[in-house]
Amino acid sequence: MTALQAFLATPFLGTPYWFWLAFLIIVLALLVFDLGVLHRDQHEIEMRESLLLYAGYFSVGVAFGGWVWWQLGATKALEFYTGFLVEQSLSMDNVFVMAMILGFFGIPRKYQHRVLFWGILGVIVLRAIMIGLGTALVQEFDWILYVFGVFLLFTGIKMLFSKDHEEHPDLSQNPLLKFLRRHIRVTDELHEGHFLVRQRDPASGKMLLYATPLLLALVLIELADLVFAVDSVPAVFAITQDPFIVYTSNIFAILGLRALYFALAALMHRFVYLKYALAIVLIFIGGKIFLHGFIQVPALLSLSVTLGVLAGGVLLSLLKTRGLPQGR
Repeated sequence: MTALQAFLATPFLGTPYWFWLAFLIIVLALLVFDLGVLHRDQHEIEMRESLLLYAGYFSVGVAFGGWVWWQLGATKALEFYTGFLVEQSLSMDNVFVMAMILGFFGIPRKYQHRVLFWGILGVIVLRAIMIGLGTALVQEFDWILYVFGVFLLFTGIKMLFSKDHEEHPDLSQNPLLKFLRRHIRVTDELHEGHFLVRQRDPASGKMLLYATPLLLALVLIELADLVFAVDSVPAVFAITQDPFIVYTSNIFAILGLRALYFALAALMHRFVYLKYALAIVLIFIGGKIFLHGFIQVPALLSLSVTLGVLAGGVLLSLLKTRGLPQGR
């Protein structure tokens, strides 16, 4: 065995380096193909294209789970699929927030894809940090899983009994946005699909670097993802403590969801019961942690319950809202 082969076979967080490398190569190849080939010309993405993009990302995620099954066994693969499904479902609320942010800055639809998918790079880094910290905590303190369980139970119960419609926050009062506007130069208008532009400073007459509203939207969307990850990352840790499964299921789910954004933004008003289905899933996952010492819930059963509850919520929602016009 060569030195390179020995290195690639060395475990990192319980999984050989070559697994991590293979995953990163797949994700980077997808992003390059998406941003550099499919959307090189920056155009408005319609629902059909959004659904096709999602189908592509979803298929790659499912195929990756099949590869996990082949290499690591059925249990790991079922944990991957459950985490993949839970992350996508819990992140759907993020679609509302992304739509609100893009609308606040007046980002045209043809530039929205650019913002969302450059944001994937930030997600890859931020989720790695969060999951790395979560792994360290779980390995150092066994009881932290029970904290995750309490948090998931509380979140699920709160979601179950919360009001259907809550006031949207006033983004103009967002502390991060105020900080950015005070400390960096920002243009008032868009400059096509550019995040940064050089233009003449009115005071000094010098050519200086300015941020555009596109960059501010990107920063706020990354912040929103970080906030939503506080719910979703513990949920996946409650399914499996394998950082490779947690991280890969998170990233593949987010890739698919952002591709689906353009279809979901027009249809989310129809998913009236999805919130309750998500609440039940969170309560189930949180409760499973406390039953761990008494009953071992098989990975297949967890996947089946999660899939069944979410599918039931979506189906009932679509039946309830059939005949409603598209969008709000």
